[in-house]
Amino acid sequence: MSTRNAIGETDSPDVAKAQLIADFKAAISDAEALVKATANQGGEALAAVRAKAEASLAEAKARMADAEAALLVRAKAAAKATDVYVHENPWKAIGVSGGLGLLIGFLMGRR
Repeated sequence: MSTRNAIGETDSPDVAKAQLIADFKAAISDAEALVKATANQGGEALAAVRAKAEASLAEAKARMADAEAALLVRAKAAAKATDVYVHENPWKAIGVSGGLGLLIGFLMGRR
């Protein structure tokens, strides 16, 4: 399943996952800043909430690191498969890339 980006083009699922990872990292960073900013605040309830938030952030970071590693492995596997295909079928690869180049050139020329 693919998504559409801001200008209406279709993104691959891997691009959407990469964007999700980047957004989640930003959210984690903001949450860490919030925890650090409230570090000087008093109260046992606030300390318990802060400790729980820190534990949740650590767990989320670990999960995101695992997801990022899995995405990297899949990207490397796709690149390797593409490399093997191109080496096994050079004329097909040249034909496909030439056809795509003509199609893109044609579409750009119409604008």
